[in-house]
Amino acid sequence: MAPRRFHEQFRQIQRSMPDVPLAVGPDDAGEFLYEKGVVLAREGEEAQVVEDTVRGHFTTFAAGVPDRVRRLGPAANRSGVVRIQVSDPGEGDAAGDPAVTGALRALSAVQGRVGRRMVSRNHVVHIAVNACPGDEPVPVARDAGPNPAVAETDGDPPGDAARVLVVDTGLMHDYRSYPPLARTVGDAQVAECDDDGILQQYCGHGTFIAGLVAAVAPHTDITVSGALNDAGAVLEHEFGEKLFDAVDAGGWPDVLSLSAGTSNGRTDGLLGIDAFMRELRDRGTLLVAAAGNNGSATPFWPAAYADLPGYEDTVLSVGALRADGEAGACFSNHGGWVKAYAPGERLTSALTGFETPVPYVYQHSTYDACRYGFTYACTCNHPRHTGVLSEDGTTAKPDQVMFEGLAQWSGTSFATPVAVGMIASYMTAHGVRDPRAALRQLLDDVTEFAEVRGAHVPALLPPTWRPVRATAPTARP
Repeated sequence: MAPRRFHEQFRQIQRSMPDVPLAVGPDDAGEFLYEKGVVLAREGEEAQVVEDTVRGHFTTFAAGVPDRVRRLGPAANRSGVVRIQVSDPGEGDAAGDPAVTGALRALSAVQGRVGRRMVSRNHVVHIAVNACPGDEPVPVARDAGPNPAVAETDGDPPGDAARVLVVDTGLMHDYRSYPPLARTVGDAQVAECDDDGILQQYCGHGTFIAGLVAAVAPHTDITVSGALNDAGAVLEHEFGEKLFDAVDAGGWPDVLSLSAGTSNGRTDGLLGIDAFMRELRDRGTLLVAAAGNNGSATPFWPAAYADLPGYEDTVLSVGALRADGEAGACFSNHGGWVKAYAPGERLTSALTGFETPVPYVYQHSTYDACRYGFTYACTCNHPRHTGVLSEDGTTAKPDQVMFEGLAQWSGTSFATPVAVGMIASYMTAHGVRDPRAALRQLLDDVTEFAEVRGAHVPALLPPTWRPVRATAPTARP
């Protein structure tokens, strides 16, 4: 992704988390965001080892101020990690954090001896991955209908329906006025609009995702958790606890749909959700997670757990297909750790209910062609809510549109619930109660494939999904 675009979105995330100084990593490469001046460690003896080792490193090498190394309170949740401050987070700018880098380096020898990671950055986990969405939602006329369309049936209405938990931004207040969401319950979206009545960024994301699951698998019981209600962002040390809270509220579901994550420059997962992932592995729940919108082969977590030993049957990582379904979407992450692809470009679902139209502000940036170099009309030509209009950072009056229910949106965020719906539908139609077994059978039965960066990959295409022809792009006015 272009560095300037990343920094535009970085400012959006920083505004949504004003009390948390953030840095761009690694070393300003724009791969992920993390909390400045802080590292994570497992509570107990490991945290003490990390604290002592970092303090000793700074004393010896003067890479920081040893007296600033301190634990920021005890572990207070089931994620089992503690925050350790290694520098003053208010010092410097967002271009990396030498103190955190030094702390990580200080533990390298110790981790080599014990054979596992003991320290980590405190990454920002977000529904827009590295803070850059596939695109922004576009209003769609109500009579256009959703895409995928709502299936007429996925089997006889069961007494024991598949249970799906969507961990996202919550539900819009009038979501029940959209008939396909009749079987959906969950947390309300917090602060839908600002003081001027403008729809907040990423509001409606959870409603949109629930609508996609309901369209593909209409007999599914859907619960939406608002764990990511803070503009879709959460720090890693809180993320594990929020996942535990979400499953505790209604019991472990059959399928957990998660359209959020982060890269971290590593191949062994996220320290902050390690406890949750280990418990998930021992439950019957299947985690279906978005592969991310970085246009990269770098592992994206937690989706990339699908490629770790012991998690092959526990996690499905889902990439996005472009609008015609024949190839991967330009923004979609890819690689062997992405196990399946589903339509994820220009899908149509409910952004809000149909009761109250709400306005949304678009501010265009200066990208007239696909930032990844693709020659078809990709999502880079769709509206952007970036707040930056020109190379010199000046702004102008934004465009404003009205949402009256349906929207068109793109991203691996939306390929994920399409795959979730196909798994839930398969469970209902074939009487399979084990979601992991249903996934194996569904993938065994796949007859559609797409090409992604030269590889032929399984394509999960719902029967009611309508492909859209990919055409040459046109310059944005």
